[in-house]
Amino acid sequence: MQRKKRFLIAGGAPLMLLMCHVVTALDVPLDPKILEGLPQPPTITHQSPKDYIIDPRENIVIHCEAKGKPHPSFSWTRDGTHFDIDKDPRVTMKPSSGTLVIDIISGGKAESYEGVYQCTARNEHGTALSNNIIIRQSRSPLWSKEKVEPILVQEGVPLVLQCRPPAGLPPPIIFWMNNNFQRLPQNSRVSQALNGDLYFSNVQTEDTRNDYICYARFTHTQTIQQKQPISVKVLNMDAINETIAAYLNDTDFFGDSPAGERRPSFLIPMGAQSTKLVLRGQVLEIECIAEGLPTPDITWIKESGELPSKRTSYESFNKTLKIVDVTEADAGSYRCTARNSMGSNFHIITVTIKSAPYWITAPKNLILAPKETGVLTCRANGIPKPSITWTMNGISIENSPKDPSRKVEDDSIIFTDVQTGSSAVYQCNASNEYGYLLANAFVNVLAEPPRVLTPPNKVYQVITNNPALLDCVSFGSPKPKIKWFKDSQTSVLDGDPYILHENGTLEIHVAQTDHSGKYTCVAMNDLGNTENHVSLEVKQPTRIIKQPEYKVVQINRSVVFECKVKHDPSLTPTMTWLKDDEELPDNERFVVGQESLTINDITEIDEGTYTCIMNTSLDEDSAKAMLTVVDQPDPPTDLELTDQRERSVQLTWIPGDEHNSPIQKFIIEYEDSLHQPSVWLPMTEVPGTKTTAQLKLSPYVNYSFRVLAVNKVGPSVPSYPSRQYITDPAAPDEYPSHIEGAGTEPDNLVIKWEALTGFQTNGPGLQYKVIWRQKGVDKDWTSVTVANVSKFVVSGTPTFVPYEVKVQAINDYGSGPEPPPVEAFSGEDLPMVAPENVNVRALNSTIAEVHWEPIPPKSVRGRLKGYKIYYWKERSLSKQNPQHEEQQILTFSGNKTHGKLPGLDAFSLYTLNVRVFNGKGEGPSSPNQQFETPEGIPGPPAFLKVTNQMLDSLTLEWGPPVERNGVLTGYVLKYQPINSTDELGPVEIVTISANETSWTMENLKYSTRYKFYFNAQTLTGSGPVVTEEAVTIMDEALIHQPGVDTGKGYTEIPLLTSPLTQSLRPPFHKVRPVDPVFRNVSTSVAEDWANISWEYLGPDKNLYVEYIVENSKEDWKKEFVNGSQSFLIKGLKPGTSYKVRVVAKDQSDEMVHSTEELIITVPAMASRQVDIATQGWFIGLMCAIALLILVLLIICFIKRNKGGKYPVKEKEDAHADPEIQPMKEDDGTFGEYSDTEDHKPLKGSRTPSNGTVKKEDSDDSLVDYGEGGDGQFNEDGSFIGQYSGKKEKDTAEGNESSEAPSPVNAMNSFV
Repeated sequence: MQRKKRFLIAGGAPLMLLMCHVVTALDVPLDPKILEGLPQPPTITHQSPKDYIIDPRENIVIHCEAKGKPHPSFSWTRDGTHFDIDKDPRVTMKPSSGTLVIDIISGGKAESYEGVYQCTARNEHGTALSNNIIIRQSRSPLWSKEKVEPILVQEGVPLVLQCRPPAGLPPPIIFWMNNNFQRLPQNSRVSQALNGDLYFSNVQTEDTRNDYICYARFTHTQTIQQKQPISVKVLNMDAINETIAAYLNDTDFFGDSPAGERRPSFLIPMGAQSTKLVLRGQVLEIECIAEGLPTPDITWIKESGELPSKRTSYESFNKTLKIVDVTEADAGSYRCTARNSMGSNFHIITVTIKSAPYWITAPKNLILAPKETGVLTCRANGIPKPSITWTMNGISIENSPKDPSRKVEDDSIIFTDVQTGSSAVYQCNASNEYGYLLANAFVNVLAEPPRVLTPPNKVYQVITNNPALLDCVSFGSPKPKIKWFKDSQTSVLDGDPYILHENGTLEIHVAQTDHSGKYTCVAMNDLGNTENHVSLEVKQPTRIIKQPEYKVVQINRSVVFECKVKHDPSLTPTMTWLKDDEELPDNERFVVGQESLTINDITEIDEGTYTCIMNTSLDEDSAKAMLTVVDQPDPPTDLELTDQRERSVQLTWIPGDEHNSPIQKFIIEYEDSLHQPSVWLPMTEVPGTKTTAQLKLSPYVNYSFRVLAVNKVGPSVPSYPSRQYITDPAAPDEYPSHIEGAGTEPDNLVIKWEALTGFQTNGPGLQYKVIWRQKGVDKDWTSVTVANVSKFVVSGTPTFVPYEVKVQAINDYGSGPEPPPVEAFSGEDLPMVAPENVNVRALNSTIAEVHWEPIPPKSVRGRLKGYKIYYWKERSLSKQNPQHEEQQILTFSGNKTHGKLPGLDAFSLYTLNVRVFNGKGEGPSSPNQQFETPEGIPGPPAFLKVTNQMLDSLTLEWGPPVERNGVLTGYVLKYQPINSTDELGPVEIVTISANETSWTMENLKYSTRYKFYFNAQTLTGSGPVVTEEAVTIMDEALIHQPGVDTGKGYTEIPLLTSPLTQSLRPPFHKVRPVDPVFRNVSTSVAEDWANISWEYLGPDKNLYVEYIVENSKEDWKKEFVNGSQSFLIKGLKPGTSYKVRVVAKDQSDEMVHSTEELIITVPAMASRQVDIATQGWFIGLMCAIALLILVLLIICFIKRNKGGKYPVKEKEDAHADPEIQPMKEDDGTFGEYSDTEDHKPLKGSRTPSNGTVKKEDSDDSLVDYGEGGDGQFNEDGSFIGQYSGKKEKDTAEGNESSEAPSPVNAMNSFV
């Protein structure tokens, strides 16, 4: 991962400062407003080059531009004398400029205006001069006519074709072409020299041609001149003998003997040494062209040092050495060496460096205040050293007016104590024989108060830990001094961390947040001072906090590069993404998000380096990540078969492109076109580093091979198949697999095997030799040969005896290996006898144990699988009529001799028999055995309901249990009162005979709610309890109304409700089990709960109670209930119907047993309040009390009027009514009631004083009554747990006196 950071200052300019050279002079500001008010001598701003070559076809324009205050006037000299432009109508000067325009196009002649020109710009403060501008006309003369003779040359000798172009201005560019304007080919043997001649180190016959043409291109006039074509014919010795006579008279002949191989010699430069002069800063080009056979090679060295590698190049096939930007260090001796197989030769070129003048320090303009000091310096160098001359306003310094403040010392003029009015322009001329330099510099004497040129209130923004530069650009004469202040501080900012530069800029080298604020710069000189205010804001840097990560992505997938940034809140970052440092492709597959880059449908061209750049107006941060695109490899190619043998061959291949994911392995597949055409099967695998495989082959196969390459992405497509390779047939190498035998009939044996594949046959004519013998009886083997089958039936075998069997493969070329024998048994028959001595014993009311004796092994006549017990219920012993049930079967695997029968019905008569079974089937059954199950506990009563509710009595009616499970011995009834706070009173127990179906409860308290618990009993114990609640009435007028049915049992009884009370009764339902393992399933419901009970007789499983709202599409809610036979479902909604079931599941959570889905309905909420305000007796009582109070008030009023006293309270205390006194607990009467914080239960259950039973104060839930959750009876009928009433109401409402209402109590309440 690469990351770089760059910081910018405000406005995006690079954060750097051009530091000015420390001088005493004042720089001239560029602000136009300042310049307008300042006098300034002339300054040349633009001029034509010193050597100015003009095109004669265009007008001549000689530039001369200058500035000054006032604006300067212009004049020209030509060849040292004044050039009067007014006398020449073709010459004009541009307005407000010194630029001359000479009209040539309309008929003027350019050559008449050639000469040396100089421009003069002057105003009242001085005169400036331009360079001497030499005007010359460009020329492109024609080639002089000459007769070019054909050249006849002997093969192998050197040759030079001279070009000799006409002299032009500037010199032309030379190149050689043929008649078709195609450049002639050049190489190390044939090349063009710097002077334009064409050199042949040795000529060959292919050099023969008649169109060697030299061209000269004149760049200034854009014209090309050509020389007459040169004809060259190269002859070998045989050709010379045949044609010599024809050429002797009118041609030159080069060489009179065959040219053989020879060592090199130089064609140019001639001799062993030469010299070269070049000026500093120009280009040095030196060349060495040698002849020889074979063609020599050229090398270069510098004898006195190393060649400057960065400035040196080799051209023209190493024959030219080129050094650019020559310096004095490039002077010295250069050796070029020509070398071929015959020897070598060298030439030394001595290079001399000269130099036209060049500036060391050019003079600069001076702005001085009166009485200040300044220096004009003019320093130049050159070879030879240049001479320095000074002029003032274009006049030599010696001839200028004397000025005591001026002193000339060689290359400097020193000004001291200058005065106003001594402004002038000085010219410095540095010259030697190779050129000159001319520079203008003015001295301007000014007196100006300070001015700050930096815009006011400018805001500078920088990044923390970076330099901050606050500008204070000022102007004044004398030069102002600068001071800086921060905010309201009075101390000058100088010293760490502040740096004050000469130009007035304040630098904070490492800016921090506390450096933010308002800064003031003050500029002062002798004429006054001024100030300027700027602000600095130091921002937090931009940071990429989550950089893009290196990604390896499969082709056609998508990739996301994340780039999360943290930046200063006041700056807005901009995200830019680059690919390989260039803009992203303009493709919709590239999606740039706020902090991410997503590339969809990736292709190979998307691979590269992706750069995330987050930049603000002040800084930027960047991070890079590589994307590598991988794909499945290309298939291997060029499959070849080598080292071919009878049972092996070597396969080689060339891997395809890996696509950036190394090949892990190669998969070699084969096709057998003889046995399985067009089916490719895997053969072997080799590592990805190998490209060969030694393949083991099978006989009688027409092989074709192909290879697949596999990398991390996946396998390639298969390669093209190899050529076919056919192996010779042979005997089978293996025997059939999966050989087995078993009888299907009592007298046969079926031998089976898995047939060999065509690939395994090894040859034609495949058959199978089936071999068998009876184990332990036969010594000899019996065999038979079969074909095209994979089984054989041996008939006439004894029943279920062991055999040894083998199957061998055979073909036309021999037999395969013989397999080891496999044991097999002939067919089974049904068992012959039934188990004997079967006896049965009931272990309890639901389980019986059966024993028997196993049958003899010979009687099994097969492989013993186990025993089966068939049993069924004849009838219940408690019912006279038979009750036949379906026959049930229990299987016991193996050689068992006993087993248990679970899930039996108590007090019932059962019949059973036992049978043995083997692989063929079951044997005869044993004689039927009958047994009886003992009594069990009875089921719940069929129903329980309340009728005939009176003031102090009511009647309970019930139905006998449907499942009596024995002889009923009676019923147990338990009941207890419940007060308004749901606290329970003492439990009363009543035993009722078995022949009763109703019971009247007497001596009950009126207007009291009771709870009843009722169950049946046998000698074994008590059955499940059913409950009911009812309230005694308060008004005898209701006695003759229909009874209130407050409960229902197993049968639906119509529900009658009283207008004064309605009981919340838990209904009961009896259901018939679906699965024999579930019995006695029943439910009861109340306000918001339901109780379900059951008996489970199956094997150990996970039991669950599941319930769901009827007609709901939600999932069943389930509760784990292992080890229990009942469960209380809480939190049901009143008035809602539910489906309930009990299920048994195995370890994989699959349901194996289930009860029927029971429909239960939770009753709607019924009021438990008895509204005494509508009772007749209560209305009459209230009227009597009101009348009595009225009488008492009248008596008290009469007594008061008579002045007597009537101590009512004393009378009441003395004659307290015995009815309202506390009753002792030990004599069975009511005691005092206290509601202490320990929440003790009531001593007795009573109705509240208001005579009502509130719904909110009562709840039928047993959980609410008891701490332990479920209240239930144990086997002896005693009640387990106790009611602990919930005190949820205020003391004033729930803890009032529980005494029965009476007129006396009512009277006490009014007194």
